[in-house]
Amino acid sequence: MSVDLGSFTTGLLTGLREGVEAALIVSIVLAYLARTGHGGQAGRIWLGTGAAAALSLVVGIAIYTSVGALEEPYEQIFEGTTLLVAAGVVTWMLFWMRRQAASVKGELQAAVDRAVASGASWGLAVLAFMAVIREGLETSIFLVGQATSARAEALWILVGAVVGLAIAVLIGYGFYRGSRRLNLAAFFRWTGIALVFIAAGLLSHGIGEFIEIGALGSGPWTATAFDIRSLLSDETGVGAFLRAILGYSAAPAILTLVAHVAYLVTVLALYLRPVHRPTPTAPTTAAARP
Repeated sequence: MSVDLGSFTTGLLTGLREGVEAALIVSIVLAYLARTGHGGQAGRIWLGTGAAAALSLVVGIAIYTSVGALEEPYEQIFEGTTLLVAAGVVTWMLFWMRRQAASVKGELQAAVDRAVASGASWGLAVLAFMAVIREGLETSIFLVGQATSARAEALWILVGAVVGLAIAVLIGYGFYRGSRRLNLAAFFRWTGIALVFIAAGLLSHGIGEFIEIGALGSGPWTATAFDIRSLLSDETGVGAFLRAILGYSAAPAILTLVAHVAYLVTVLALYLRPVHRPTPTAPTTAAARP
């Protein structure tokens, strides 16, 4: 069996990006527990993390197998909806993480303090579960979206995701041990840009599913914008790699092409825009000095 490098790479990038976010959350909590003398509570963190990972896996499997059980046109409707939802989820996740990155550590540590102070035995497990489940569900939905857009390559998407998650665990362990060799700002910035390109492909493929069954009517917008399959087919070789990574299509409909380009231009412009954080104001004195 030959390796589908494009599908493997998309799975790798997704698993690595989302896995690092989850691993950093867990490592921040574990390091803070150890530093505050509550290292014995780490087992509950792992319990919550494991439960979140298991639920995310079950949700992903359930969605993926549901697609295969459907018949036309319901299969295309479900696939198209899954692709559009996946594109929306990853877009929301990218901007949420961009806004919250500076405050996540402090919020997690404050939540740990509240859980320990309350004396609730399962408070830390619930904390870990709620912190990780968002990343897990996002990963599952995004990977399912990728897999349903390229059924034959679904195995390599999964393999890539597993490798990415394994690397993320190592990065999380290094962060827990105090390593700062990885430039996290640069890592999240560049993997975020890569995910924008992947999400653009999911968006255009999702629209393509609805065009295929005639759900968007028939008109100039459903006509083929161009056809270069004789030059660079998207079924094999370099074209297949570009299809998996960038959402390349050798014969796109006008609507899917416009949506693809519009998404890339708009989302990249917003994502690369500098984040303006409010600066703290100096305290004012209640009375003037004598």
